[in-house]
Amino acid sequence: MSRRRSIRWVLFVLFVVVPLLELYVLIQVGQVIGAWWTILLLVLDSILGTWLIRREGSRALAALRTALETGRMPARELADGGLLLIGGTLMLSPGFVTDVFGILLILPFTRPVFRRVLTRVVAARLIVTATGPSAQRGPDAQRPGPGSEGPVVRGEVVDDP
Repeated sequence: MSRRRSIRWVLFVLFVVVPLLELYVLIQVGQVIGAWWTILLLVLDSILGTWLIRREGSRALAALRTALETGRMPARELADGGLLLIGGTLMLSPGFVTDVFGILLILPFTRPVFRRVLTRVVAARLIVTATGPSAQRGPDAQRPGPGSEGPVVRGEVVDDP
């Protein structure tokens, strides 16, 4: 039940708090530098984000190809790709707050911090899944075939010539 509450809380923050915060910041910036300068700053911010996504996306794709060609598991490269995707999505929404978070996810020197956070979140989800109700029944709970209480027929395999 607490997991459902936390999802509701996250959705509330994403769909209510973040847009209100964006609106507040846009109004404050507009009052300080003017409406047209605010719009120009948002356009320049989008251009910078597009350039960053292209540059870092091509680097991440090259690193992914290298990892696959060398036979290495591309965990880091896949995490970087996911962070770039989230950062690019944040850059699509108009506003300074989401753009700042998007740029932080995209920049190569701040991405390792978020990669560690992503790794912890995924690891925590995997541990919760592994210790869930189905895992508590034991390792033989999902094993097909007769259980320990079923009949055991002993025999040998004979090849027919």
